[in-house]
Amino acid sequence: MIAFVSGPVAALAPDSAVVEVGGIGIAVQCSPNTLSGLRMGQQTKLATSLVVREDSLTLYGFADDDERGTFELLQTASGVGPRLAQAMLATHSPDALRRAIATGDEKTLTAVPGIGKRGAQKLLLELKDRLGEPLGTSTGIGVPVSTGWRDQLHAALIGLGYATREADEAVSAVAPQAEAAEGTPQVGQLLKAALQTLNRAR
Repeated sequence: MIAFVSGPVAALAPDSAVVEVGGIGIAVQCSPNTLSGLRMGQQTKLATSLVVREDSLTLYGFADDDERGTFELLQTASGVGPRLAQAMLATHSPDALRRAIATGDEKTLTAVPGIGKRGAQKLLLELKDRLGEPLGTSTGIGVPVSTGWRDQLHAALIGLGYATREADEAVSAVAPQAEAAEGTPQVGQLLKAALQTLNRAR
């Protein structure tokens, strides 16, 4: 198993990154939250989980070991594959998921694209004794953003190769969504919306 990859970021895409390891480019599937912390040419270290299928080998990357562990535990539930597990972590932090499972919070789970009411109820039953108790006290959804979301989102878009003008326009386009959000805006979710805006404009 490949436990982590470490090296300079050689390429960034909306759903993946390429990390150069010993002269070899390793493609790693990442959530927007993880990608928002990466910059072209800068050193990074990503915890990874290798998913083996008959016709593919896919490496998933995470900001830390907690995300990776949660990703792997989520897949022990029936019907949860790597894509859905990654979508859950793109929407909620590991602690938010642990809290949702521990408290039987269907609403938090149905906020994840691809999970309906019945699926949420099933996950609550199957994962109740697997994810463990929440580690922190934060009640936020997704990875908390402590400082200006505009600067972080702008930097993430520049890191993905967009021009300053395009990044400025995308940040302005998602500003109403960020301001309407309850609590602190989540850069990962805003990055998704910004990329959709940019793709429509091209």
